[in-house]
Amino acid sequence: MARDPETGQFGVAVQSHFFSVGPIVPWAEAGVGAVATQAFAEASYGPRGLEMMRGGTPAGRALGVLVFSDKEAERRQVAMVDALGHVAAHTGERCIPEAGDRQGDGVSVQANMMLKPTVPDAMLAAYESATGDLAERLLAALDAAEADGGDIRGKQSAALLVVRGRPSDKPWADRVIDLRVEDHPQPLEELRRLTVMRRAYDAVERAEQAALEGDMETAAAEYAKAEAGVGDNVEASFWAGVSLAGAGQEEQARALLAKSFARHDGWKELLRRLPAAGMFPDDSALIERLLASD
Repeated sequence: MARDPETGQFGVAVQSHFFSVGPIVPWAEAGVGAVATQAFAEASYGPRGLEMMRGGTPAGRALGVLVFSDKEAERRQVAMVDALGHVAAHTGERCIPEAGDRQGDGVSVQANMMLKPTVPDAMLAAYESATGDLAERLLAALDAAEADGGDIRGKQSAALLVVRGRPSDKPWADRVIDLRVEDHPQPLEELRRLTVMRRAYDAVERAEQAALEGDMETAAAEYAKAEAGVGDNVEASFWAGVSLAGAGQEEQARALLAKSFARHDGWKELLRRLPAAGMFPDDSALIERLLASD
């Protein structure tokens, strides 16, 4: 769980041998902070901690108040980071060994039921030495925990939540990444795959906006990024082709649309329906030429 000092983003990443850990452990709010509640987890630490930090209570005091009022505090493991990057953590004395936490500059790592006591140290070292954005560094910490032995029970689910540093007037858009792996034999691998795809779809959105503004050079570059990240998913190829065709770049569009059309005929039918929705020129000749792309 961490705050990025450069972007102000807050993030929480978790892996566990527990079904659907995503709705329980990670909590974060743009401009406010983040909470990770685990080990005999009490989910209310998340919203209550964020509420207190939203009102200006520092992370340490917020955590202290909640722990003091919790009759099962000695079983809990919780960490918080506030808008100033102050971190606080609690690992109860009755958490199942091996359990521990470590803190760095704007970051706290926690682990319980680990095979080895060295897992928190490995996590913190990996986070602090990792490159890339906040999501990449959080994932690096999880990889290090697993490499050092991980959960004594094994692995099952994982989650990654990253929010913006400053809130916007569109709270639904303040979540940069919100991904969950509910049940998987390799949850960290799956979480990374989904993270790559999330970034690819972000590129699609940037490409669509650029296309609407008539900046086809930027649109083409963003669509190229998207295609590199979606694997065998042809969604990006289809919408890239649609945007380019609508902007008059028919040759480039045909090559992209062919990938979708080769998958199944539903993509062809979708293209035929777009003019009625105002999402493509009502040009039957153009549509027929594009449909012949395969």
